[in-house]
Amino acid sequence: MKGRRFLSNRPIFVVGCPRSGTTLLQLMLHAHPRLAVPPETRIVVHAYNRRHKYGDMRQAANRRKLAEWIADGNRTQFEDLEVDRDAYVTRAVEGPGSLGSVVGLVYQMFAERFGKPRWGDKRPPYIRHLDEILAMFPDAQIIHLIRDGRDCVASLKEMPWFGEDVYHAAHRWAEAIDLGRRAARKFAPDSYYELRYEELTADPEHALSRLCAFIGEEYDPAMREPYRVADVVPERKTWHVNTRSEVTTDRSGTWAERLEPWEIGLVEAVLGERLLDQGYTLSGAPQPAREHLAAYRKVEARFRRRRWRQGITERIDRFREPGPVAALLTEGQRGLAGLPARPARRPEHHVAAR
Repeated sequence: MKGRRFLSNRPIFVVGCPRSGTTLLQLMLHAHPRLAVPPETRIVVHAYNRRHKYGDMRQAANRRKLAEWIADGNRTQFEDLEVDRDAYVTRAVEGPGSLGSVVGLVYQMFAERFGKPRWGDKRPPYIRHLDEILAMFPDAQIIHLIRDGRDCVASLKEMPWFGEDVYHAAHRWAEAIDLGRRAARKFAPDSYYELRYEELTADPEHALSRLCAFIGEEYDPAMREPYRVADVVPERKTWHVNTRSEVTTDRSGTWAERLEPWEIGLVEAVLGERLLDQGYTLSGAPQPAREHLAAYRKVEARFRRRRWRQGITERIDRFREPGPVAALLTEGQRGLAGLPARPARRPEHHVAAR
């Protein structure tokens, strides 16, 4: 129809440093009438890393094994999606023969629960796995939510699941920013988008309108009230309790009361250039003690070595892929794979009884 806007079905992935507000953004997107974004799962990267174990997805038996692992695994949190287990396995077996298709079907069926045509996924550590995500979903759109690193560090320290120290917390933010810079250089402008938490909470309508323009959707006012759909997040995740209230700026800048003076000095020393680059202002805290700075550099060096080793392993693994990786669930994905469009379904013809 003339003037009608093209409706996208590209998958959306929300990433960032943990405690950046990604659950808030997930719910804002989920509140949109066309988008379904579930609570955090561990399916995408785990399935990708297991692709050699389950083999060529062009074989139905392998699709079944992978789908059963996704549905029954104790680390995938599949049950939080409230997707029918047997129906998912059956559809995966009958569906396209690629890794991304078996994985993407989980989220497609989650979207179907809400009668929505488009899905997304949210998990902060995906910022470490953008190449893998784009291998599985070449048409994916990445949204990187960025929050003041000092607030992220302060919040991480309070989380029951973090279990690390301030040095690791600071490095998590630095890593997310550095990987975001890399993504901005590497990926197409319509595939990667950065959004600041402070802007999102201060003026949700403006920030969400710009975000909707990026993902190819019309802005909907329901997105300003994410608490209305917060029941999609399991209540056991008590650290997300603030998402069950109205959007507020009350938590922005609270690092000044939540971090100790020496921690502020350390964080600003090791993250200062990145903070300034993202538009944040430094407090001018005293320089950290030498032993604190050395402890951070030790953490930084260990993670740099680990990423180097993982990169080598991944490059080797890609030379011996067991089968197709990219999803083939939509016409857009099939087009990117060089496959012809599916033939249009013919209307049924009824023959009059003689």
